[in-house]
Amino acid sequence: MSILEIAQKTRQAARKLAVLSAEAKNQAIETIAQALEVAAPEIVAANVADRAAAEVDGIAKPLYDRLKLDESKLKSAIAGVRDVAKLPEPIGAVQIHRELDTGLILKRVTCPLGVLGIIFEARPEALIQIVSLAIKSGNGVILKGGKEAVRSCEILTKVIRQALAETVVNPEVVQLLTTREETIELLKMDEYIDLIIPRGSNSFVQFVQNNTRIPVLGHADGICHLYVDKAADINKAVEIAVDAKTQYPAACNAIETMLVHSAIAPKFLPAVAEALQQKQVELRGDETTRKILDIAAATETDWSTEYSDLILSIKIVDSVEEAINHINTYGSRHTDVIVTEDSEAAETFLNQVDAAGVYHNCSTRFADGFRYGFGAEVGISTQQMPPRGPVGLEGLVTYKYRVVGDGHIAASYVGNEAKEFTHRDL
Repeated sequence: MSILEIAQKTRQAARKLAVLSAEAKNQAIETIAQALEVAAPEIVAANVADRAAAEVDGIAKPLYDRLKLDESKLKSAIAGVRDVAKLPEPIGAVQIHRELDTGLILKRVTCPLGVLGIIFEARPEALIQIVSLAIKSGNGVILKGGKEAVRSCEILTKVIRQALAETVVNPEVVQLLTTREETIELLKMDEYIDLIIPRGSNSFVQFVQNNTRIPVLGHADGICHLYVDKAADINKAVEIAVDAKTQYPAACNAIETMLVHSAIAPKFLPAVAEALQQKQVELRGDETTRKILDIAAATETDWSTEYSDLILSIKIVDSVEEAINHINTYGSRHTDVIVTEDSEAAETFLNQVDAAGVYHNCSTRFADGFRYGFGAEVGISTQQMPPRGPVGLEGLVTYKYRVVGDGHIAASYVGNEAKEFTHRDL
């Protein structure tokens, strides 16, 4: 099939999905979860083959880490599928119910976007999350995974479509593309695709944004910061720093730069450096930091680099305001955290840092749809307009205005004998 035919089929299937009951959609999602459990050995084997091929191709370590889909990751992804089914029904919710005049009633009602185009590098479990969210929100989805994950994506799509064939949901609501040429064509399908969500590197996201007229939701870099204030609890700060950097260094919500107040630096830096170096983290510091720690020098480039690896740059600052200015200059508006026992400093940080996620005394690794209770996420958005941060169901839903009258006409509300609107919320 051509991309046009695929887009048309997805559009048609999505229109039918949009009007299905919550029970029908939830049953389809549970059927997918069960099918994935049954096919787990086959899925893991396909992913092992993908990783073996990637090693031969010399894939970058961060991308390799994201590519991995072992039994543990798959089990977690399936749990996420079931969590999506438990979420409240997002379609058909009445957001506004208002009488405009007697017998003239306005409702604003939630509805699906239509068809989503999801383009992602590595991370095959993203396919599982996205499909479950798409079905729950009544949207069709056309997926394009990276070439490094092609075997994993193909088996996952096959299992999901076969599962849907056993339900009232048309399997055509889920499609998979596998070539770069198909991606280029997909970006031209503004008549059939309502939203593009890219998940990958900065250059990749910019390429998508520059080559489509379809609205794009996503983030480029994940340059996250940890600021250790002068009033920080040192033990707490060390634990948070180690978790935020090493728990999953390839993730976009891992910290890349640590800012440390000069008043606490002499005590804090030796302690955190020892803990991080035990986890094989390479440290780079500014000139002031290197007077305390024997580490490599950080350059101007380091402050704007997403390592996605066991590398952390460190800078000493003299105030919370200086930390905020640094973050707002070099950050990517993803997730930034302050560690402090000073509530006033924390409030200043939370109010003035320009990011989708601003945290106080906890790891940036909580910036995740599953951990936020969204069940899963289609991606993380760092744009200023909503949706922002981890995007779950709410980012896949729009609304329409329904107005019901009884022969009402606008002319009745103008002129000398004009009727008046009641504008009464019901």
